Amino acid sequence: MDSYDAMIVARVLHVLGVVMWIGGVAFVTTVLIPALRKLPSQQQRMELFETLEGRFGKQAKIATLVTGLSGFFMLESMNAWQRYQQPEFWWIHAMTFIWVIFTLVLFVLEPLFLHRWFHRQAQKNSERSFKVLHRMHYLLLTLSLLTVLGAVSGVRGWYL
Repeated sequence: MDSYDAMIVARVLHVLGVVMWIGGVAFVTTVLIPALRKLPSQQQRMELFETLEGRFGKQAKIATLVTGLSGFFMLESMNAWQRYQQPEFWWIHAMTFIWVIFTLVLFVLEPLFLHRWFHRQAQKNSERSFKVLHRMHYLLLTLSLLTVLGAVSGVRGWYL
């Protein structure tokens, strides 16, 4: 495989990773959490959340790894690190920022304490906990979609 083909494979994997990851975040934010918040039983809410979040967590981890590795491969292959110093490439900063946030949450914060902390908070006040969770997901989804918008337009030379 030559370097041109490797770049095509990296871009395909990068876009596929973003679609799976951010698409999943969109589903969780706009469908799953609102449905969970309507469940009358706190116990049902937590059980269903734990089951579905566990499955999506594995998918999200794989997708963020694929996205990060392919993104860094493309930057290195194109020798494009200097773009971090150019304001018109703000979307590369945004992609990296979003990736770092999700990677920290998925691989560090969630396994170390966030999972247990949320579970304790939900036992104390389920309504409030799911409301905060929902707001955080909306914030991350909004930032992610703005980043996708910037990246798709920026990679084609249209700098917002």
